[in-house]
Amino acid sequence: MLLINKVNLINFLEYLKFILYGLIQGFTEFIPISSTAHLKVVSLLLDIDDPGTSLSATMQFGSVLAIAWYFRNNIFNFGNLSSKKFIQYLLNKRLIRSILIGTIPIVSLGGCMKLFAPYFFDNILRSNLSIAIVSLIMAFFMYLAECSKRGSINIKNHNYLDSFLIGFFQAFAIFPGVSRSGITISCALISGWERRDAAKFSFLLGMPAISLAAIVEFISSFNEIFSLGFLPFFVGLFTTFLSSLIAIDFLLKYFSSNGLKIFIIYRVIFGFIILLNL
Repeated sequence: MLLINKVNLINFLEYLKFILYGLIQGFTEFIPISSTAHLKVVSLLLDIDDPGTSLSATMQFGSVLAIAWYFRNNIFNFGNLSSKKFIQYLLNKRLIRSILIGTIPIVSLGGCMKLFAPYFFDNILRSNLSIAIVSLIMAFFMYLAECSKRGSINIKNHNYLDSFLIGFFQAFAIFPGVSRSGITISCALISGWERRDAAKFSFLLGMPAISLAAIVEFISSFNEIFSLGFLPFFVGLFTTFLSSLIAIDFLLKYFSSNGLKIFIIYRVIFGFIILLNL
């Protein structure tokens, strides 16, 4: 009986761990404070396993589903299109072309890193010192974006150069601690985008990059991930999906009126707390 209770407790704690992973991933993927940094640092503070790059990336499937659901009218508004016109629709959809153009830099850089330096992030850039320094650098970059003049570029009137530039900066998000949403929103603001559309485009732009990273890590680490248990992993994905929806909705509403100030302050505090605990 004691053994059964112990096993049940272990299983319960495993589910709690994945729920925690899902909450951290979902909230911090879209709020510009870096999901990778928080998965690593919070796990360390709570003395639980660091999910690592493979599990972290795979959990992002939940975030991708959340983007697709939240912006389903922007992405999947096919109306009464027949199946024959579906491909033509995709090719002619300007927003989709912009997203694909903006995805080129991160796929190129991420692919090269995966092929030629697969353990670079785990061995060097996933350290607490590196994450703390990157967090402080990002706080400064976000401050520059916050101080920039309000622009008039939006999803309807932007050009493909705007897409590529934001995509170029998105490529730096492969470095732990940067925050994909943080760097793309900041780049968009500096380039003259309206606040709400800067955040909206950032989220949509993340779909291909996050999806590809999740698929690659899922395939390459299939046995490792499912050795942790299918049901806990599924619970973690579902938690990621729900928390991502909340984060997207919150940031779009809050950021439009309040900007990046609170996130800049948070990143500075977060960076110094890590440095003080090295």
